[in-house]
Amino acid sequence: MKCWVAGLVWLAVTGFSVSAQAAEPPAPAPHNRAEAVKVIADLRRVVADGGIERLESVRIGGIDQWVSIRGNDRRNPVLLMLHGGPGWVAMPTSWYFQRGWEEYFTVVQWDQRGAGKTYVANDPAQVAPTMSRERMIADSEEMVAWLRREFGKDKIFVMGQSWGSYLGLELAQRRPGWLHAYIGIGQLTNAPESERRGWAWTLQQAREDGNAEAVAELEALAPYAPGSAPVPLENLFKQRRWLNYYGGMVHNRRGGDAEAAAITLSPEYTDQDVAGIWKGNDFSMQHLLGEVLTLDMSAVRELKVPLFLFEGRHDYNVSSELAAQWFQTVKAPTKQLVWFEQSAHEVMIEEPGKTLLTLVQQVRPIAERAGDGAR
Repeated sequence: MKCWVAGLVWLAVTGFSVSAQAAEPPAPAPHNRAEAVKVIADLRRVVADGGIERLESVRIGGIDQWVSIRGNDRRNPVLLMLHGGPGWVAMPTSWYFQRGWEEYFTVVQWDQRGAGKTYVANDPAQVAPTMSRERMIADSEEMVAWLRREFGKDKIFVMGQSWGSYLGLELAQRRPGWLHAYIGIGQLTNAPESERRGWAWTLQQAREDGNAEAVAELEALAPYAPGSAPVPLENLFKQRRWLNYYGGMVHNRRGGDAEAAAITLSPEYTDQDVAGIWKGNDFSMQHLLGEVLTLDMSAVRELKVPLFLFEGRHDYNVSSELAAQWFQTVKAPTKQLVWFEQSAHEVMIEEPGKTLLTLVQQVRPIAERAGDGAR
């Protein structure tokens, strides 16, 4: 009897082996960007009945601006993500962190004016005079209005990360009737104080590390970000160099090299788009960043929409400590602060599982209660 059973097991194992050998051999590993992108694009292709997968330009603010729209069911709530920077696009890394969201939301990634695919699609010389905070807010309002019309939704969700959290908070104040809720990641509050705290933390890390080069370079910046005057970008970049080195942007990583590499695998981006990302990032920073770092949004004391903050415990790029202090002072119909204990500034990339769970369990029910979403 034992021999008979053993024989069946042997047949099953060898039979599987024969079947595997008879099957078509697996595709070879990709050797270049085009091959790698094809693998990623096919793996995450939206095949669900009633799904949506669009990549297109929309006329916003008088220029063509690019969006990616993806989801498994058009009936789901719409979630617009406002990327950081200015100019640090999220569309080309969304293939990594976003796929799970698409089962519960129709997710919109938008390359803002002066950034990413939108930068490449337009003449920088013509766009440059329009690069202002008010124009960017107006673009955001136009984008939300277009999505509401396009999908027949009274309200959508808006998520703002870093610089995008400034735009998102402005939207929440100006157009509360258009939003189910506002979600801030790496929320900008008192920017000058955030800069000072980031510099002080970085200097402390450098001293503890015995890094004489970093200490000398950081001490030479003192007094750093005094008052509310714009920080010269040259000084800012020196501070960020060492802040990133010590994990103040991505926890336990020395900078955003992994994220930058992931950008090159984006199915939404052509080779020309990838080459233009860094030009667009520099272009946007030169026109917007200095002024942004003078802002103090902690004066906002009341919102008329539900508020969520997703904050990395180790975020010193935009101080999560200051964001938490502001959260305690602001009034909203409902509000929730969610700490991500293993993250710094890139919460959705550093803890994608917890981000997904929080969106599904805490955020989406607001739309469901309003009758918006597939059942």
